[in-house]
This record gives sequence, structure tokens and C-alpha cells, in this order.
Amino acid sequence: MATGTLISLKSRRHAELIPITGEVKESIPPGFNGVCVLFCRHTTAGLTVNENADPDVAHDVLAELDRLVPWNNPRFRHGEGNSAAHVKSSLTGPSLTVPVQDGKLVLGTWQDIYFCEFDGPRSRTVALTLIGA
Repeated sequence: MATGTLISLKSRRHAELIPITGEVKESIPPGFNGVCVLFCRHTTAGLTVNENADPDVAHDVLAELDRLVPWNNPRFRHGEGNSAAHVKSSLTGPSLTVPVQDGKLVLGTWQDIYFCEFDGPRSRTVALTLIGA
């Protein structure tokens, strides 16, 4: 059995990590067992799981990605000028799979699911598919 839905969101900044765990939880029916597959439908954004307790972690992740992939790299050739966002999207990846038991995401105590915006602000969507027995 597989069911799907879309999560819509709007980023507010050029780069940000937006927690979407709450929206994902709302899409899981009570008692569901299986996996939740999330897919980012954009080439300048991604998905990740990381700490939810200290907002400095999100800041540090974005800062380190900026250090590794600076926005104004003279080697980039992409005509739109947003190559850094495309590279960061490739580094974080477009998808996540999270186990679900008894209708609850199997995440660690300090973990949240984050939408990673690298070329905002924009309206975005994440495809969510539940696959169960």
C-alpha cells in the first residue's frame, strides 16, 4: 500500500533550514507502520535530518555549506548565477526515508526533518509518500 501527498511551504530567506517534521507527522494516519519517503521537487533545495534543540546547529550547517560552496565562485558557469544552490542541493540530497511505527516517525530525541532552502525566498513543495504493509 502506498499513499502520497504534497507539503507546501514558503521560504523567507535566501538560505535557511525549515523544520517540516510537524507537517510530516500530520500526514501519517494513526497506527500506520512502514516508511515515509520525502522527495524535494526542486534543484536548488534539499532535505536533511539534524538536531532540533539548538538553532545554532542550523546556522552552523548553513555557514559551513557557504564556506564549502561560496555563492560567487568564479569557476561556476551556470547562466542563472545560482550554481552554489545547485551544488548544495546535491550535497544534502533530494530525498529522505524515515521509518514509521504505530503512526509515529522513528526519529531520535533531538532529530527533526528539515527542508533546506538554498535559493530563496520561494514557494516550495515536498512530495510525501507512505509505504506500508
